[in-house]
Amino acid sequence: MAKLGNIIAGKTVFFCCDMQEKFRPAIQYFSDIVTCASRLLEASKILEIPVIVTEQYSKGLGKTVSELDISHAAGVFDKTKFSMVLPEVEEKMKHLCEGDVTHVVLFGIEAHVCVQQTVIDLLEKRIVVHVIADACSSRSQMDRQFAYERFRAMGATVTTSEAILLQLVGDKNHPKFKEIQGLIKTSAPTSGLVKL
Repeated sequence: MAKLGNIIAGKTVFFCCDMQEKFRPAIQYFSDIVTCASRLLEASKILEIPVIVTEQYSKGLGKTVSELDISHAAGVFDKTKFSMVLPEVEEKMKHLCEGDVTHVVLFGIEAHVCVQQTVIDLLEKRIVVHVIADACSSRSQMDRQFAYERFRAMGATVTTSEAILLQLVGDKNHPKFKEIQGLIKTSAPTSGLVKL
């Protein structure tokens, strides 16, 4: 299943990693990834997919940026560890998706640090990981691009916000298709995240 990049909506949790105010000036194309992260968070409400949010040392780096509505998150966890896979997060996941989380949709910053360590830890737990390329970045695009190469080599799927949302609904006749279609009518920003 991991190699195919399949996903089961009812067994999926979204992970929003460290999208904090103090990172704004340092991260390449920050506003673009916020736009894509926002559509994912809106979709999580529509599709009733639980969301876990982390904030890296929020006392020093600030809270999640105001453009992202995380009011419906199953939990917001402060951390100093790079990985999102904290004991408290693992405990919370036991109570999500009827205790059977098999897929994580992961986005945030930085791709080569906290996102990367989270991918490693989730894969070690045999969770299928989908990293959302247009909702992840780093200070350096070289770091970001090599992180994605590593994710693919490890068995994670690197995809886009539009692709994962359409994969989650899977059918034009899905009862929430129209609402998801409304989110993706405007294409994700074309930015320097992709070298054309």
